[in-house]
Amino acid sequence: MKQRLFLSSVLLLLMVFGVNMMYAQKVNWLVGMRLGLSLVSTPGADAYNWQTGKTETVGGGVKAGFQFGPTAEVIFSKTYAVVENLNINTQTGTPIEWQSLFKYYFNIKGSTIKPYAQAGFSLIFITGGPYISIPFGGGALFQLAKNVYLPADLIFGPIFGGGTTVFGVEVTTGIRYFFD
Repeated sequence: MKQRLFLSSVLLLLMVFGVNMMYAQKVNWLVGMRLGLSLVSTPGADAYNWQTGKTETVGGGVKAGFQFGPTAEVIFSKTYAVVENLNINTQTGTPIEWQSLFKYYFNIKGSTIKPYAQAGFSLIFITGGPYISIPFGGGALFQLAKNVYLPADLIFGPIFGGGTTVFGVEVTTGIRYFFD
């Protein structure tokens, strides 16, 4: 498991920093903070019901929490981007999520709004983990000033770990600064 984590970290760094050298093109950076709400479904636990004499699943539900953390994005040719997020969540156990996403911007001629779709993978560090997630979703960047953007972001997807699969939803905003 440690070898896979190390190998995926090295490959990710090579992707982020090596692509610029491979294609010899100018890249732009978008950095900032994320802030929002995260929801995670929780699996039920098996419990013995002494009245019926059967084992039943009880206690499933949804846990809500705040999410915040830094984000950095490398934009290639105004259309493709690689995004790295480090999210801290306030659910029980304080899950920390390292998210790597591939983003595609839909260019709308003459508009200051930049919609996008994104998908990738993440590692969630919590007691009993790390767990793996496959987040996907989309959103839009709204221009506030020359190089300052306000994002509206929705990410959801399954979280695999511990023999169970749960579902997570992240609704975030924040602030982004564009380095050109």
